[in-house]
Amino acid sequence: MSVLGSLLNTGVSLWRSSLQLCASHLHTGACLRVRMHTILPLKQVDRWTEKRSMYGVYDNIGILGDFKAHPKQLIRGPVWLRGFRGNEYQRLTRKKRMVGDRMMTEDRLTLEKRLRFLYRRFNRYGKHR
Repeated sequence: MSVLGSLLNTGVSLWRSSLQLCASHLHTGACLRVRMHTILPLKQVDRWTEKRSMYGVYDNIGILGDFKAHPKQLIRGPVWLRGFRGNEYQRLTRKKRMVGDRMMTEDRLTLEKRLRFLYRRFNRYGKHR
């Protein structure tokens, strides 16, 4: 008899918990109160970072220069970085192809070591996985 009573008690308690879950999902009343200490303060944004201050710098090239020069051609820097967009692995393979034969031995070895590490990492944890 006690076994039957315990089964009935567990059944009733499961039924009550399922009703509570359903009621919580179907609740359409007022929103829960938000405690004031949970609201985060607004972030202070630096409007004059280098990226923000240089935004649109080359926009007038087309207007004033009769669209002869592309802004990518005006960028100064290493050859393998001019107008390049991509991740670190793509950047390093581009560097190896362009100037790898002219690099010092130690620099080339560290570059190849980093390439091996990134190759393994992207194959294990990349977006395509």
